[in-house]
Amino acid sequence: MSAVEQYARAHLVTDSSEGHHAVPVVLHYDAEADPHTVRIGLPGRREWGFGRQLLEQGLRAPVTAGDVHIWPCGRVQTIVEFHTRDGVTVVQFDASALIRFLRRTYAAATPVSR
Repeated sequence: MSAVEQYARAHLVTDSSEGHHAVPVVLHYDAEADPHTVRIGLPGRREWGFGRQLLEQGLRAPVTAGDVHIWPCGRVQTIVEFHTRDGVTVVQFDASALIRFLRRTYAAATPVSR
């Protein structure tokens, strides 16, 4: 197995009166296509790809690579912020969902001995 797809619930943070609202998110990793990249897809929006190592580092400390910013928010939340020409999309995750996803990506990328 070299591909991992995990569904998670996250909160889309907006500056509207709604504030935060829950959205289903798809976390995707394909070791054969690109062993260094993870993808996050939001419904009705685009999918973003960025370094798996960036996601891992962002769980512990603020990191930025290009248009993606990731940082821990308290002890159990992680913020992922995507910048585009159309604006900024801010998504708040339970860190445990991202940790579980990362563990699965490393398991998928490790060759199985036979």
